Amino acid sequence: MDRLKAMTVLTAVVEAGSLSGAGRRLSMPLATVSRILSDLEAQLHVRLLNRSTRHVGLTDAGAAYVAAARRILEQVGEAERAAAGEFSTPRGELVITAPIEFGRLHVLPVVTHFLECYPDIDARLILSDRTLHLMDDHLDLAFRIGALPDSGMAATRLGSVRRVACASPGYFKRRAIPKRPADLVAHDCISFDAVDAPRSWNFPSGPVAVRSRLVVNTAAAAIDAVLADLGIVRLLSYQIEQALDAKRLQIVLQKFEADAIPVHMLHSGQSPMPSKLRLFLDFVAPRLRTRLVRLSQIAR
Repeated sequence: MDRLKAMTVLTAVVEAGSLSGAGRRLSMPLATVSRILSDLEAQLHVRLLNRSTRHVGLTDAGAAYVAAARRILEQVGEAERAAAGEFSTPRGELVITAPIEFGRLHVLPVVTHFLECYPDIDARLILSDRTLHLMDDHLDLAFRIGALPDSGMAATRLGSVRRVACASPGYFKRRAIPKRPADLVAHDCISFDAVDAPRSWNFPSGPVAVRSRLVVNTAAAAIDAVLADLGIVRLLSYQIEQALDAKRLQIVLQKFEADAIPVHMLHSGQSPMPSKLRLFLDFVAPRLRTRLVRLSQIAR
């Protein structure tokens, strides 16, 4: 049997959470996925997966085998990239992830400029507010907003963003500008539920009771609502850059904000580093630093 193909199928099943999900990811019939896994277990004389109608889970032996399989597949990939000249010649595909709005507003413009400069390099940009794992999700580079855990990855700090309270000039024509967090009790608020509870907002000085006229689950919806003069919202400064630049939003309660939030780019730190990744790191860092400095000036 093709052992590398079997390892690829098994890791796809684990990552997708089901045989059918792995089949869709690999463009492979479900029956073929099931047969390859059964053949692999027969070859190893051990059960790797506990299967049910809706879920698959690794056995202890399966967990150990998958960890080893991932290392082997990564080494094979590195060998193939080296043979193709990827480590010496800038070519191949970069797989990058970033938070949705930060990626759309700031990473995407830099990526498109980079691709114009290096026609032999392609990119896949995965925009997600879910934290993806560099190794498990086969990523070359991740942009992170917030404190980094001690993961052993190589990190480059690009700057910082702030969490700000703001509303439209139209709203403040109707309502007094709050001077301190406690004043929010008399205001209409918009809560983005990824960061704020609908009845209480936390400030460094402590929680403050609020009335959320609207609760949304995306930053884009929160921005649309605040631009419609509905109330006060708290968002990250990069999410409202364009509206601030156009003076369609006004920041309030600045002296009560929490500390700035760091922005990093993160990669595995592998050595040797592929030429495409080294070029991208050198290209993106100064450009994003410039963007974040400009944003801090607009937001003040």
